[in-house]
Amino acid sequence: MGLLLAFSRGVDWVNEKFGRVADWCVFLACAISAGNALSRYGLNISSNAWLEVQWYFFAAVVMLGASYTLFRNEHVRVDLVYGALGDRGRLYVDIFGLIVFLLPSMALLGWMTWPYFLDALQRQEMSPAPGGLIRWPAKLLMPLGFFLLILQGLSELIKRIALLRGSMDGAEVVTEYHRPEQ
Repeated sequence: MGLLLAFSRGVDWVNEKFGRVADWCVFLACAISAGNALSRYGLNISSNAWLEVQWYFFAAVVMLGASYTLFRNEHVRVDLVYGALGDRGRLYVDIFGLIVFLLPSMALLGWMTWPYFLDALQRQEMSPAPGGLIRWPAKLLMPLGFFLLILQGLSELIKRIALLRGSMDGAEVVTEYHRPEQ
C-alpha cells in the first residue's frame, strides 16, 4: 500500500500544479476579456485572435481544473443518500462511483478526443475566422484533461481503499480525506 500511496501523493502534487495553472487561466481570460471589450468598444479595434485565446483559457480552466477539483473533493454530488451514510458507507459509495462511472467515462472520452487532437496537430488546423489561431493547443486540452482526471480518480481510489484498510494516516498522504460538509 505504501507504493500506491506514494503514487497517489505524486498524482495529487501534479494535479495541484495544474490547478494553479487553471487559476491563472481564469485571471488571464478575464483580463483578456476586459481588454478586448475596452479595445473593441473604446478604440474600435478588434481581433478574433484575442477572442479565441480567451476561449482557450476558459477551456484550460475547465479541463485542467476538473482534476484539481476532484483532488480537493469539491465536485458536485447528489447528496440524497450520501449524506445519510456513515464514513465507511461514503467510502464505499466513492469507490463504486470511481470504478463504475468516473474511470470508464474518462477513459472513453480521452480515447475519443485523442484522434481529434492528433488530426488538428497533423493538419495544423487553423480557425476559419480572420486572424484566428491555430487549433491544436485547445484540442490538446481535452485528452490532457481527461488523462489528469483518470490519474486523480486512481489517486482517490487508492486513498479510499487505504482508509478502509486503515493503512492511511495524516503523515502518509499529502491531503486527508475530506468529506463534504453537511
